[in-house]
Amino acid sequence: MEAPAAPRDPAESFESSDSYSSDSSKSFESAPGVEITVTSPEQMRELGRRLATVLRAGDLLMLSGELGAGKTTLTRGLGEGMGVRGAVTSPTFVIARVHPSLGDGPPLVHVDAYRLSGGLDEMEDLDLDVSLPDSVIVVEWGEGKVEELTDDRLRLRIDRAVGDTTDEVRHVTLTGIGERWAAADLSVLAV
Repeated sequence: MEAPAAPRDPAESFESSDSYSSDSSKSFESAPGVEITVTSPEQMRELGRRLATVLRAGDLLMLSGELGAGKTTLTRGLGEGMGVRGAVTSPTFVIARVHPSLGDGPPLVHVDAYRLSGGLDEMEDLDLDVSLPDSVIVVEWGEGKVEELTDDRLRLRIDRAVGDTTDEVRHVTLTGIGERWAAADLSVLAV
């Protein structure tokens, strides 16, 4: 396995183990990361509802974090904020679910790539490249699998205490990558 290319800019580096550019010849600009502390599942859903206000068709969101960190809870709030049809639940066993808009907004495509080991090739049957221009696509566990879809994406990393704990505190870091997110003010989500 080839080692990931070093980031060109410190703003591109999230953690030393996170290198999201599959093509080291591409130059991606990153918006400054925004960190938000969430203390309950309801606050995580509310963050999703607020996030829905800044999204538009063509946006790709990549969610990462430990099992139980709140990725699906955040996506549930996102679906509520976007006004889509159907309950947003984890698509682990079906891989992807499409939630059409109940209004004139874009549909939400919710993908769980946890069980997929390959890159975009393995996800080709999902036609994400075809859906992207008209949809908001959220991919849980998408690192190393969907970056080739677009140079513009929003990375959300959810960190929580691990082990035997009932701690509900989550630290969410949002990092915009590409031209779409370069001038976006993600700090409005930290209200």
